[in-house]
Amino acid sequence: MMSSLDSFERKIDQLLAIMESLRDENEMLRLRVASLEAEKMALNSKITTTCERLAALRDQLPEMSEP
Repeated sequence: MMSSLDSFERKIDQLLAIMESLRDENEMLRLRVASLEAEKMALNSKITTTCERLAALRDQLPEMSEP
């Protein structure tokens, strides 16, 4: 009986260790997602700015006539 209780206690300890590890990994992944979302927003802003600048440059080009 004592042996089965010891075995059960070890399994509970293993489960708690795995749960803690997964909790830590989950927090790390949440931080990574937040970082990537911020980077995505910054890159989208740069793309928008670049598109606006290219459109402004395009509008400054002289019209080309067909030969």
